[in-house]
Amino acid sequence: MIRKIFVFIFKILGWKLQTEAIKEFKKSIVIAAPHTANMDLVIARAAFDLMHLPVKFTVKKEWIRFPFKSIMLGMGGIGIDRTPKKPGDPRPSMVEAMVNLFNENDELHIMVTPEGTRSKRTEWKTGFWHTAKMANVPILLGYLDYKNKVAGIGKIIYPTDLEKDMRTMMEFYKDITPCHPEKFSVDLRYSS
Repeated sequence: MIRKIFVFIFKILGWKLQTEAIKEFKKSIVIAAPHTANMDLVIARAAFDLMHLPVKFTVKKEWIRFPFKSIMLGMGGIGIDRTPKKPGDPRPSMVEAMVNLFNENDELHIMVTPEGTRSKRTEWKTGFWHTAKMANVPILLGYLDYKNKVAGIGKIIYPTDLEKDMRTMMEFYKDITPCHPEKFSVDLRYSS
């Protein structure tokens, strides 16, 4: 039901899809950027649904309990449990926990917002890249271009070299217009 609402909102607001071929992928990290407004989640989820890309997003396992469980699962939430396997073991990192999710599932697309916040950040988090590299999955560059009201997957990256891959991503995202341009920046460490 939630997905139908997302799709309705996407269409009523006049958004269009433009995307690379993504049907052959069973697993991926899907970037959702720029992320400057709460509405981005609704539009991105609707776009991914229209692309038949069943994206999930990670949350602390506590969010997948009553009273939030139905809503979170309906929106695609997956609870991350970073509890050590055995007492005395180190707590797994977020990257390790996400790699484990990929290893445990035959099909999984995890949506991430590397900016980490809707506020302006000049450095992105890179855990998504390390996750993709360790899990041997591609990174799909999802985007919302508010100027042209176009959403989609613009590029596919197979992680090889962090510096090179991040530069490719920043080059792609530098021309995308977010909802609130004053709140968006590419990662300046990797921009020309």
